[in-house]
Amino acid sequence: MISLDWHILPLAFLLDLVLGDPLNLPHPIRWMGNAISILEPFFRKIRLPLAVSGAAFTGVLVIGAFMLTHLIIVSAQFLHPVLRAVMEVIIIYYAVSVRSLVQAATAVYHALKNADLPDARKKVSFIIGRDTGSLDAAGVTGGAVESVAENLVDGVISPLFFACIGGAPLAMAYKMINTLDSMIGYKNEKYERFGKFAARLDDAANYLPARLSVPVISVAAQVYLRNGMSAFKTAALEGANHTSPNAGYPEAAFAGALNVKLNGPNFYGGRLVDKPFIGIRFDRPDLLHIKKACNLMMLSASIWLLVVWALNILIILFLR
Repeated sequence: MISLDWHILPLAFLLDLVLGDPLNLPHPIRWMGNAISILEPFFRKIRLPLAVSGAAFTGVLVIGAFMLTHLIIVSAQFLHPVLRAVMEVIIIYYAVSVRSLVQAATAVYHALKNADLPDARKKVSFIIGRDTGSLDAAGVTGGAVESVAENLVDGVISPLFFACIGGAPLAMAYKMINTLDSMIGYKNEKYERFGKFAARLDDAANYLPARLSVPVISVAAQVYLRNGMSAFKTAALEGANHTSPNAGYPEAAFAGALNVKLNGPNFYGGRLVDKPFIGIRFDRPDLLHIKKACNLMMLSASIWLLVVWALNILIILFLR
């Protein structure tokens, strides 16, 4: 049973804007992280090639997340339809990350505004994967802007997309894929083979949402900055200039919207990775671009909510 009630998506989105991600509340994403940490040693002991055991590990967790969420929704429906609706709103709320993303980027902004570069490096390290110890202010700023752009897809576009077409169960399956990628999807000695399937599955899950984000960001850029065409053109020309098959598209759209240069060579685990710049014709970002990126992300998220909400209503009308 997949719930398609018209009010689920906007209420979940609104709940995220109001509550964010309080650390004192239970959170299924943290439970997913615990499950990954607990089960990984067991699957590594299986007498199979690491790539195969890693794929089995990923499959069990993703299917398990879907089935467990499905069971919760079915059980809630059995007790009362209103309880089912409440549970779907809460579960999808946990899959969306608008307010927490703004809060994380704003913390970096305030540290830079107070001229506390060490604190800014520490705070940006929570939201980017590169080494931050040697970043200058522009590097910290660029990292924050890139994180806001990329996580618009991971934290808003994709979860709302999957919630729209498959309710809370598919939204939670997506979040398990995303969590697996963030924990084991690394190209290093430990995870090159074991995490390969998880990384590829995350690439596949985000392939369409990442590209759908480009027109959404472009519309938001036109409304907010009168710069929608630059956002779209930069994404079209430079979106593929990234080591990730998906992250470059929202980052390039943000680069074009804000007229800033992002990405470029950086250190990861002490190793220099020669990544190409995105927004090559622009200058490096300054402090105010973090605020502008947050505003652009919020507007893009709101526009995307309207899109998936309209799609949700069309599905309801079609099924009736």
